[in-house]
Order: sequence, then structure tokens, then C-alpha cells
Amino acid sequence: IGFLFASKLHPAMKFAINARKEMAIRTIFNILGPLTNPAGAQRQLMGVFAWDMTDLMAKVLGELGSVHALVVSGYGGLDELTTTGPNRISEYKDGKVTTYELDPEALGFKGAHISELLGGEPPVNAEILRGVLSGRIYGAKRDVALLNAAAALMAGGLVHDLGQGVELAARTVDSGAALGKLESLIEYTRQLAAQPIS
Repeated sequence: IGFLFASKLHPAMKFAINARKEMAIRTIFNILGPLTNPAGAQRQLMGVFAWDMTDLMAKVLGELGSVHALVVSGYGGLDELTTTGPNRISEYKDGKVTTYELDPEALGFKGAHISELLGGEPPVNAEILRGVLSGRIYGAKRDVALLNAAAALMAGGLVHDLGQGVELAARTVDSGAALGKLESLIEYTRQLAAQPIS
């Protein structure tokens, strides 16, 4: 798990930050950013805001060396899987792309309204994350977390389909293992931040 801020990773991107903020709309940088991942991930889940981009993005990930990738677009222009409506998934595997729609209700999820998924400022979002992973928050927020975790588990080769992924994600959250991993990541990040940059 990691977050790579494009302007820190690609120095030329820092010149685009202010223009992007002023425009306040999605741009080509929202698409290029995930494709310029320097980690060389061969298995990944990637979200795009436009349904008509999933197939192309999956093909590009294959060209860039992916072994298994899921490119998803959620109902209403979300760049992740959602329970608010149908989703589109383009899956790159074995050298080919398969594209299909996913109705979250087919996996047992109740349909949600976008208002049930809204977060807020970083401290609010952090509390929501901890709430979902600790079992204090159920409902739409947990469902979306399980659905996206299922897709990541599938891309990672840990499960064969999204149904198995949802089951594994739910067991991992319910056992406390997911919260434990979050706490480990937070501690590791703090240790890294305390080290001098060489």
C-alpha cells in the first residue's frame, strides 16, 4: 500500500499543480498519473472516472508490463467500484482484455445513495477508515471498502473472482487483521518520516 504524490515523484508535474487546482475539473493528468507509477506494479487495481476509458487503460497497463490488472469505473463517474449503481470493469489477464458490467447487488450488496458514501476532511476520512476496519461502521461505506478490496485481491491473484474476494475481505476486516495492517503501515510511515533524507 502506498501513495505517491505525482509532483514529488515527477518534478515536471509540479508545474501543472496550480493550473489543475484552478481548473477544478478532471484532466489528462488524472489518467496519466496512475500510468506513470514508478513501482512497476505488475498486478493492480486502477480506477478511472470515465466508463469509456476502462478498456483502453487496461490495454495500456498490459503494454506497460502488467500481469493482471483491473481498471474500474463506478456509476456516476466515480474512479472506484461503488454500490450506487452499475460498475464497468476491464480486466487485463493472459494478454487480453475482458470488459464487463458489475451490478453490486449480484454480490449481495444493498444499493446505496452517494450521500451515504461521502467523507470529509482528512481527519474525518481517517476516522471513517478506522471505523470500517474496526467494525464500528457498517453499511454503504463498509460495502464499498469490501467491494474495492475484493477487486484488489482478485488482481493480486489471491482469489479467483469478486465473490471470493468479498468473502476474504470481510473475514480480514472482521478478524481485526485489516486494522492491524493499517496500524503497522502508520507506524512504518512514522518511522520513515523520522529518518533523515540522504
